Amino acid sequence: MSEEDTLLDELKRYLDITWEDPDTNQKVAGILERAKAEMNEYAGAELSYESNSWEKQLLFDLCRYIRNNAAEEFEQNFSSKLIALNEKYAVEAMNRAKE
Repeated sequence: MSEEDTLLDELKRYLDITWEDPDTNQKVAGILERAKAEMNEYAGAELSYESNSWEKQLLFDLCRYIRNNAAEEFEQNFSSKLIALNEKYAVEAMNRAKE
């Protein structure tokens, strides 16, 4: 099982999707890809979603908002965490540039 499949399975559990349906799987996979792209944009970097990272939790929360047709509320409700995410990766980029 690939890392992407594992992430998708974890997301389905997080969203309480306990049934197997190809259409649902395709929809959730699309949500996951859109959310990953958006999270990369917020961070200003390519993120990886290691187990139990706060980036992964934010990703899953964004997926939940997208699935519930409330994506526009995510940024407002998680603004402090998104700012911290952006700052974390900005500092990392600055440190790499100094080396």
